[in-house]
Amino acid sequence: MSIVIHHNPDCGTSRNVLQLVRDAGYDPVVVEYLQTGWTKPQLQALFAAAGLTPRAALREKKSPAEDLGLLDPSVPDEVLLDAMVEHPVLVNRPIVASPKGVKLCRPSGAVLDLLEKWPAGPWAKSDGELVIDADGNRVGE
Repeated sequence: MSIVIHHNPDCGTSRNVLQLVRDAGYDPVVVEYLQTGWTKPQLQALFAAAGLTPRAALREKKSPAEDLGLLDPSVPDEVLLDAMVEHPVLVNRPIVASPKGVKLCRPSGAVLDLLEKWPAGPWAKSDGELVIDADGNRVGE
């Protein structure tokens, strides 16, 4: 199994995760889900594999979640899933699948849990925040 990144190129966290994976020597499959969209079974499988509920995967900021009335905790998962299929931007990102599992990789360094090998340190996000120090150790989190 290769590494698959459900990616939004307009998202800084998603770009950082993609770069970290590439700098580690992987050639991931990049799925730009805003273009390809989601299916309900695909989301259900990803969420189940990642141990997420639709509520936990809902992107609340910079999305139409509030306008669609989805922020109320009483909104059922089925309604959230239907909305995510109709409005792909509602799914928080990036979601990464690797042989080690599936995870919503926020913050960016969370992707390290899914990689057998890491990039050489030091490695910093685009904003300069260190993720891997000069000795190859994870920073923070």
